Amino acid sequence: MTNAELSVAFFLQMAIIVAACRIVGWLANRCLGQPQVVGEMIAGVILGPSLLGLLSPDLQAALFPKESRSILFVGGQLGVGLYMFLVGLGFRRDHFQANAKSAAAVSLAGMAAPFLVAVAIAPWLVSMGLFGGGVATWQAMLFMGAAISITAFPMLARIIHERGLSGTRLGSLSLAAGAIDDAGAWCVLAVVLASFGAGPMVAIAAICGGGAFALFMLALGPRLLAPLGRIAEREGRVGPTLLGVVVILFMASAWAMDAVGVHAVFGGFILGVVMPRGLLAQDVRRQLEPLVVLLLLPMFFTFSGLNTQLTLVDNLGLVAVTGVILIGSILAKGGACWAAARLTGQDNATALGIGALMNARGLMELIIINIGLQRGVIGPALFSILVLMAIITTLLASPMFEWAYGRKARARGDLGGLDQADDDFAARAAPAPKT
Repeated sequence: MTNAELSVAFFLQMAIIVAACRIVGWLANRCLGQPQVVGEMIAGVILGPSLLGLLSPDLQAALFPKESRSILFVGGQLGVGLYMFLVGLGFRRDHFQANAKSAAAVSLAGMAAPFLVAVAIAPWLVSMGLFGGGVATWQAMLFMGAAISITAFPMLARIIHERGLSGTRLGSLSLAAGAIDDAGAWCVLAVVLASFGAGPMVAIAAICGGGAFALFMLALGPRLLAPLGRIAEREGRVGPTLLGVVVILFMASAWAMDAVGVHAVFGGFILGVVMPRGLLAQDVRRQLEPLVVLLLLPMFFTFSGLNTQLTLVDNLGLVAVTGVILIGSILAKGGACWAAARLTGQDNATALGIGALMNARGLMELIIINIGLQRGVIGPALFSILVLMAIITTLLASPMFEWAYGRKARARGDLGGLDQADDDFAARAAPAPKT
């Protein structure tokens, strides 16, 4: 396709993508009680080969030609990275510091238990030929452990936001545990890729580079970025120049994480966490959030959906494998996160809520398994099984959370778990009324 043809295709694609995400998201919320974000994930799958491509392959190929998918990929990465930056801007550092022990325990437990499941089932999956040729059992164990232990970090953030839990102790603890969890899973994936000939530097760069970036930003970032907050307070707004500086910093942070082999979302999230609070954070969110949520993030969901083919799970043996992976993943991760939260002092409702939220795999799962498929670690059938696991666990996250925590919070008159300190924070973060 020529550049002109790509331009024509892109604008039509974006009209269809935005419309599908808004409509399916609205239906999911209205009919199923699911957050908007879950509907958007389903919309991405609907637009891919699993439904539209199945019903009308010629139409699907015409709407989403292969040559245009690199554009959707880049736009989707920008969208999810910026969204996680905005999530970081709303992250309560004081809550994380107060619950650091719980966050670390929940994260470690949420990785350890799924890895035990992976150790148990990986030899079986290898014997069924679901992994690529030449994949050793230990490599299969590591990959499956990473795949079923990962948390849908962007999805988790949006569920927390849409449930009114941003800034609460539950929300901050879940986000912190999810961030640690996913960073660990990416490091394990780096080890697997290194073992496939990419070289040990892949794993070393991911683990050492990502850790060094996080330590540098968390230790020195608030001090280095403080002048930006003072400029915003002095000018009474975030003007184009200051917003441009913030966007440049985001791009550099996302590049750093991608360059070392982790993921752009972690660069965006860490930058958001260390940015000055107050007017700067409020105004940046006000200016960026509509574009990110309405336009860029749906590109991420659609690109993932275009690479998802659910019709490959077409016999009873693969259905049985799907059931084992799904049940084992839910019980291991949800149960371990609940137990860790309880052992570190959280009440039962909060612990159950954390277990429910951490069980969603979502699009972070799709990213990992797409890499595994492209590198020959897993075959198409196992890829489709893990896609099903990602969709089902994400669909279950919201009703499980509502059952475990939401209704109990309302019964206490807790309004989503906000305590007085959280109410004060929400009032400070709210935009000033127009005069």
